[in-house]
Amino acid sequence: MPPNKEVKKVTTNTLQKMKSAGEKISMITAYDFSFAKIFDAAGVDVVLVGDSASNVMAGHETTLPITLDQMIYHASSVIRGIDRCLVVVDLPFGSYQSNSDIALASAVRIMKETGAHAVKLEGGEEVLESVGRIISAGVPVMGHLGLTPQSIYKFGTYAVRAQTEPEANKLKKDAKLLEKAGCFAIVLEKIPANLAKEVSESVRIPTIGIGAGKYCDGQVLVMHDMLGINTEFKPRFLRQYLNIHDQATKAVRQYIKDVKSKDFPNEQEQY
Repeated sequence: MPPNKEVKKVTTNTLQKMKSAGEKISMITAYDFSFAKIFDAAGVDVVLVGDSASNVMAGHETTLPITLDQMIYHASSVIRGIDRCLVVVDLPFGSYQSNSDIALASAVRIMKETGAHAVKLEGGEEVLESVGRIISAGVPVMGHLGLTPQSIYKFGTYAVRAQTEPEANKLKKDAKLLEKAGCFAIVLEKIPANLAKEVSESVRIPTIGIGAGKYCDGQVLVMHDMLGINTEFKPRFLRQYLNIHDQATKAVRQYIKDVKSKDFPNEQEQY
């Protein structure tokens, strides 16, 4: 289904209507102006300025090192390329876990300094107070359950989450709590498809899946993975739509060859 041209600006309300109408929500990460502009013009519904910038933009092993200032820089760049879609920004590790005052201050900084439309944070019951404070200040919050990469050292692995009954029950409870607290949507990462289906049907707000199967109300992928800029990361849930890595390598090699052979620039390419 092509993007809905009737929608001039995608809002949290738009996403709610899409869930009610059974229209799937498309979401992709972006970290700079140029790609944000491409994705927005292509008609994507939501752009996530993910803390995955820590991995794909800065080369860190985990999402933990990225700072609030760095997230604000990426989000500001993205916003300048956006006309239509909803822009959600990850609250990075350490900017909301310690107490709700710090969480609120972090969310307010993102909204004031970037012009973004919403924030996302990881966790359920343990972050409810922060979620409540941020929403009370008028900032929309997207939740994130299942595999929560900021907790990687606690889990010790990026394996599928919520495969045991206690963990699945906690996830279902957390989803309800996030909905009750006022979250406008929840990302479900790397959980069994049937559990994601159960959660998606049990809450009125949209669920966005990544490695959580086809029953979620929408899907999100990291742009570097789906466009084939990264080639090392090949989980089962990833569909690669392009291979920019190989195309870019080929182009740069041709450029080097043309420079070395004095073919570039030619007569038409100089003043």
